This record gives sequence, structure tokens and C-alpha cells, in this order.
Amino acid sequence: MYWLLFLFLSGAEAQTPSYTGSAACKTCHPAIYERWKKTRMANVVRDPREHPDAIIPDLSQAKPPLTFQRQDVALVYGSRWKQRYFIKSGDDYFVAPSQWDVTHQKWLPYFVRNGTDWWAELYPPDNAKRPTGPLCDGCHSVNYDINTRTVTEWNVGCERCHGPGGTHARKPSRTNIVNPARLDYVRAGDTCIQCHSQGKPLKNPVGGRYYDWPVGFDMTLNLQDFWQLEEHRLGETSFTHFSDGTAHKNRMQGNDFVQSVMYTHGVRCFTCHDVHGTGNAADLIKPATVLCLDCHGPNSPNGPRAASISAHTHHEEASAGSDCIACHMPKIEQTLPDDNVRSHTFRFITPAMTERYKIPNPCNVCHQDKSAGWASEALGGWREHSPWRMRE
Repeated sequence: MYWLLFLFLSGAEAQTPSYTGSAACKTCHPAIYERWKKTRMANVVRDPREHPDAIIPDLSQAKPPLTFQRQDVALVYGSRWKQRYFIKSGDDYFVAPSQWDVTHQKWLPYFVRNGTDWWAELYPPDNAKRPTGPLCDGCHSVNYDINTRTVTEWNVGCERCHGPGGTHARKPSRTNIVNPARLDYVRAGDTCIQCHSQGKPLKNPVGGRYYDWPVGFDMTLNLQDFWQLEEHRLGETSFTHFSDGTAHKNRMQGNDFVQSVMYTHGVRCFTCHDVHGTGNAADLIKPATVLCLDCHGPNSPNGPRAASISAHTHHEEASAGSDCIACHMPKIEQTLPDDNVRSHTFRFITPAMTERYKIPNPCNVCHQDKSAGWASEALGGWREHSPWRMRE
């Protein structure tokens, strides 16, 4: 009888995923752990009591004066484009109504208006009544428990991408941990799409709250059973999309990427990025000017179909105009009013598209003193490119 009970409990334990936290991974993977520990993934949420340097601006010098003080800040979110401040009340955190614009070194108001995010009209129009648990914390932590409102750890830890690691930590094996590199291209992409996308859970509300992240999902499961990407009607410009379906705002890299030719050919996010940390921008495995050319060198079957990069771009080879990402990943997706991030469809958006549909094109992102008509006329002289495509 006792043996049967032991076997039952052992089987139940094997079926229940257990989390252990990223520190447990350090024992066997010290080099990777040390690299990851320095990344923004590992530091997106910080406790200013543990990390006094986490708060970037001098809160006492803010103009206009803030409605909160340093001692009110329980957690700090972000450090690259913007920094937001979480105030704790009960078991929940709430975002303060002011955010720091890191690029321009100034204070901006923070409030999500109706018509900008789908959930805004479902919560009171007051930051102090919009908890971060259902709206933010599921992606900025590992194993956020919607019942206890606790996490295994803050930040994008190892188990966010590799799934629950308790069993693996006790008995390391390739069979009891998820390695995205061994997944098919869809599930591999979902490693990043689970958070780098705009969408909705398939089941909402959950426990009376509306969630803006895929509740219940971990990397041992299929994202499509928990999450749907934001819908878009072709030809309609919205807060989330330009009229052709290109993302209009930040945190939509996944929405862009699944539309791309790259995705349909099995390219994965980590073909280009290593989230364990590199010395390159955006944790690219190589500088962008080098990385793209690994697959897209001159006269490559993948393109460009030209004898040299400068022949393809009509710009000097070392110039910004010959940078692949300048034309194929323009900064057109807003994260703050004057700060954009790069698109991930990899499509070249022609100036003609700008004239017809008001979608920003990469030519005028650089040549801001010129018109889309000027850019269209200039491209018309590039005889080696399809005139039909340039006129689209």
C-alpha cells in the first residue's frame, strides 16, 4: 500500500513542473550564466533597495514635481528607452504616472488611454487601479502565479525560455529541459513571440481580471493554445498596425516576424540574436553590418542580386545608406513619442507605399528633408531594380 502511494506521489511530482530559478543553472553553465546576468533581459526589473543605482534620474529634481518619492518605488522597470516605477499596494504593483525618457533625459506622463491598448477600457482610468500583475508581470518574470501574485524570480530568467527546470537541476538530461535550438521553427519562434508580440490570451478574463500575456503557458506547451496575435484589417491604420500590417508600436517584433519571408524559410530569432548576451547591439551574434552578409552577400541566391553592396544600395559601402538594417529594418515602430524601434518584417517599404498608405519608408527616415515623391523619383533611376516593385 505504501509503495503504491510512493509511486503515485512520485508520478505526480514528475507530472508537475517545478521551477528552480536561474541561479541553479549557474552550477553547470557558469559562462552562459555570467553573460546572461549582464543583459537587459536579466535586469529589466530591479529592486532599488538591492540596487541603489537602478533609478536613473534624480527624482528630487523632477519638473514638474512627481507624485511619488524614491522610498515609494518598490521596483524599477526598464533602462534603455524608458524607465517606469512600480509602487506596491497590498499584493499588487501599480505603475506611477510619470516615466523617464532615457534618450531625451526628460520626464513624460505615463497613462494608457482608451483606444491604444485593447485592455485599457476594461480597467478604470487610473494607474492606481491598473495592477501590473495582469498587464505586465507575466513577461517580466519567471512563473508568475496569478493566485498568489508571486514569482519564482523577476526578469527574463533561464526558465522563461527553457521551461521549468527543477527536474533538470536535480538530474540533468537533454530529455527533461527545453532547448529552443532543437525545436521546429514555429515553437522556436514562440520562445520570443510569447512576450515580444501584441495579442490576447484565448481565455479572458481569468479570475475576474483581464490579462495581457499568455497565462498558463510555458515552453513545454504550445503557444497557439494560449495566445492569439492582435488582429489587423488590411488597409486600416490603427494604434498597433500600419495599413499593410507592419507593426506601429514597440513590443510587436513577433507580429512582424511571422509575416516575413525569413520566418517562412525557417529563420529563427536566435539565428541573429543570442539572449545570453553578446557585445553587440540588441545581443546580435555579430554586428548587423556583418551578420546580414553571412546569408545575403553580393550575387547571393538570397539577394541582393548585385555585384557589390554599393551597387545594390547606390550608397557608399561603409555609409549608413549601405547598412542592411537601415533599409530592411527601419526605425518606424514607436516606443516613445520621439523614439522608435526597428521593424522586423524585413520588407523594403517603398516611397510609393508612403504616398498611398502613409507608411513610413526607410529613404525618408534618413532623408527627412526630402519628400516621398523625391525618393520615388530617385529609385526610378535604379535600373537594376524592378520598376514594378518600386511603384508598389
